[in-house]
Amino acid sequence: MLVPMVGEARDPDDSAGPLDGVTVVDASQVLVGPFCTMQLGDLGADVIKIERPGTGDQTRGWYPPQFEGEMDGDGDAVSAYYASVNRNKRSITLNLKTDEGRDLLRELVRDADVFVENFRVGTLEEWGLGYEDLREENDDLIYCSLSGYGEWGPYAEKPAYDLIMQAEGGLMSITGEEGREPVRVGVAIADIGAGMYATQAILAALFHRELQDAGGQKIDVSLFDGQVAWMSYMATNYFASGEPPERMGSKHPTIAPYQAFPTQNSYVVVAAASEKLWENFCRALEREDLLEDDRFRTNADRVEHRSDLEAELRSELVEYQIDDLLDRLEEYDVPARKVHDMEDVFEHPQVEARGMHSRIDHPTAGTIDVPGSPMHLSQTPTTIRRHPPTLGEHSADVLAELGYSDREIEKLKDADVI
Repeated sequence: MLVPMVGEARDPDDSAGPLDGVTVVDASQVLVGPFCTMQLGDLGADVIKIERPGTGDQTRGWYPPQFEGEMDGDGDAVSAYYASVNRNKRSITLNLKTDEGRDLLRELVRDADVFVENFRVGTLEEWGLGYEDLREENDDLIYCSLSGYGEWGPYAEKPAYDLIMQAEGGLMSITGEEGREPVRVGVAIADIGAGMYATQAILAALFHRELQDAGGQKIDVSLFDGQVAWMSYMATNYFASGEPPERMGSKHPTIAPYQAFPTQNSYVVVAAASEKLWENFCRALEREDLLEDDRFRTNADRVEHRSDLEAELRSELVEYQIDDLLDRLEEYDVPARKVHDMEDVFEHPQVEARGMHSRIDHPTAGTIDVPGSPMHLSQTPTTIRRHPPTLGEHSADVLAELGYSDREIEKLKDADVI
């Protein structure tokens, strides 16, 4: 039985997140910006999502698949993609191509802490909504710009998509099977990675502002920079050897065996990342003869003779049923797991124990299932307080907080400003 350690982030006793009281104005769409601001919302910030009247965030129309059902609404479908990154936000429609819409945005940021945008580089400056413009409204504002290549350099004005970034940033060169075509990582990891870096930078800027009693600042995060940074040891391997790393499938460049193998009915990954684990692995398979083979005596030997080792292990492991193999390897303390699909993942007991499967009631789509937050804090927990909003659901509320009357709000609607 697991015994919780003192101070463990389990069963937290406070419902206010660490960013309670922080206001974020989110003028981003699709994935990189919304992923960033969802994290801030999970941490307790009030996130006001700015969307185009009539259409909203592009991803509202990205389906199938979608969530459908009825609670108290008309049963309108909600894009699964949109739902994945837009909880804990309030939606206000705002036409930033109008003078009135831009004036409303300036009003919103006057009392905000953070502004996030992922327009094409230079667009907001053309509209008078760049960092220097909004800084005049609020010197404490933290202004975070997200883009494909960043705000300077020869590629700054080029458009970018996750697929392009995975290719140009090097990730696809090391993803896929040896001798076969490069493949993209199955989720938009360039967007998600940049969104994570943006969240870190925003939190650091908030901390600096409060700790140093300083004002706000500009943050510039790009998908390209994020991908280059994520090359980590693959980059340093290249610097050390002068040889660009190649695609190796699930294999590791400096550890063997450390990869996926087929069994009779599934795939297993094995991580024999030390000499002790290699010994345990051979004994679990009753292949002690491999321990005496000069080709496999040390990890360096096994890496050098990787193809021979893989051939030996493939012919051995393919004879097992996955559950029988896992039981045997666990008995010998060898790290190994089945390769799970999404159904396996969300039936996993650890997912349930850690609260990583959440359900949200939605006013038009019934119950929406989403992954939970991976940030567990003992005193200021993350929470899911709001469903992914319907388009413009909170326009009247947010404008009322700015002091607009019902009559003034109706005028803005009639003028297609909101």
